[in-house]
Amino acid sequence: MLFNRKRLNLVDGERQAMRNACKFNASLLDLVRENLRPGLTTDEIDQLIASRTAEAGHKSASLGYCGQQSSPFPKSCCTSVNDVICHGVPGPYALKDGDIINVDLTTIVNGWHGDSSETFIVGTPSDLARRVVQCAHDALWAAIDTCRPNSRLSEIGEAIVRIAKRSGFTVVEEYVGHGVGRQYHQPPTVPHYPTAEARRQKLEPGICFTIEPMLNTGTKETLLSKRDGWTVRTQDGGLSAQFEHTVMVTETGVEVLTLSKTGPQRGHKF
Repeated sequence: MLFNRKRLNLVDGERQAMRNACKFNASLLDLVRENLRPGLTTDEIDQLIASRTAEAGHKSASLGYCGQQSSPFPKSCCTSVNDVICHGVPGPYALKDGDIINVDLTTIVNGWHGDSSETFIVGTPSDLARRVVQCAHDALWAAIDTCRPNSRLSEIGEAIVRIAKRSGFTVVEEYVGHGVGRQYHQPPTVPHYPTAEARRQKLEPGICFTIEPMLNTGTKETLLSKRDGWTVRTQDGGLSAQFEHTVMVTETGVEVLTLSKTGPQRGHKF
């Protein structure tokens, strides 16, 4: 099947609006990078992001978001430390030397959503932590490189699984990438492993979506917190790392919309 062009495929002015939203969104990860240190709490990270977003006159899409949960998300970003896969709620936890932390944020700029995340290394990591962070970053870029007009959506998942297996890591299947634009979450669903439905779908110019592979050092199985209803951990307590970019398929290839100025680029070595 092909995507509904009228509903999902962006024209020139809309494409520029998405570029603007994603550029600001990416700048917030650079802000985190500037301030990251042992002793910084995850709530202080959230406050940095909330303040800069408000100063610019924009909004956080995460704050107050409900999704399928019964209670709204209470913060402006997700902070997922060590064994937390995704949707970690910022709080009093103070970062320690050797921690890895994924900061995931979505910003609304003039009605358009920019969405990205990065796993940061705090101080000196263990070899295992460094390797899973590197693998998640490499998997993201391998997936991006599959995107082009008329490519199969399933090629994204095939590339991610191939990179993960090579390093002995697993790919989380319960949480996926997604279309993004005027809505926070919209078609297409972007699985990080190949599926029959993804094999039937082709990418068309103007489609925007996130790719956000989550790689675990142990089992791919997840555990949702009963306490806050949001935090998702690895079932076995192993480490998890994730990187995310918003991309747009063009007439000639793919454009990565959420590249930051000081963040890790293609080919970066941790």
